Amino acid sequence: MKQSSFKFCLEDTLLEMLPSRALFLPETKELLICDIHLGKAEYFQQNGIPLTNNSDEDNLARMKKIVKRYSPKKLIILGDLFHSKYSIDKTLQKKVEDLPELLKTNVELVLGNHDLGCDIKNIKIFDIRKTKNITFSHEPVNSESQKTLNICGHYHPKIYLKNNGDKLSFRCFAFDKNKNTLYLPAFGDLTGGYPCKKSFKKWAIVSEEEIIEIKSKEKSN
Repeated sequence: MKQSSFKFCLEDTLLEMLPSRALFLPETKELLICDIHLGKAEYFQQNGIPLTNNSDEDNLARMKKIVKRYSPKKLIILGDLFHSKYSIDKTLQKKVEDLPELLKTNVELVLGNHDLGCDIKNIKIFDIRKTKNITFSHEPVNSESQKTLNICGHYHPKIYLKNNGDKLSFRCFAFDKNKNTLYLPAFGDLTGGYPCKKSFKKWAIVSEEEIIEIKSKEKSN
């Protein structure tokens, strides 16, 4: 069944998965995204691969749109805000450092592997961040408690769905019940993805306005 969002409750924490590739925590009014990879087009251009520069503007515009819609107290980026420190020019750096003022909310970054060496102001930076019974990280972390949820990025989860002989790929939210880990879909437009394990519970993003809960009877890779 298609919906404009899906709510997921763990213990006493309510999470809302959005087709805009974001996760909203209504109780704390925190909005989470990951894997934006700003500057990726420039990085590829430097290596002789022609890509347009529109992706950064599109990503920032979508970010502004969802923040305006949900009015979070805080935007938390779970790693890979940038693609590489070598692709950050002064213009991109200023746009990122102006984000808290532009979005009118606090912005935090949990460092990802692609963010190493990136130097930015006006944004609080963490290696790993914890709140209540949730651990925010870029890569998945092992928890000794099944009552602690790990929300992370890095994986760029996607799923294949078949329809009338066609095999289509969609970004998705993916939940590993065995490790109590929720993987967020990559937010950036120029990001690839990795097929989810069959054991993961999944919610596929089929458009900017619709998300589908994948039932276990449906086949996926």
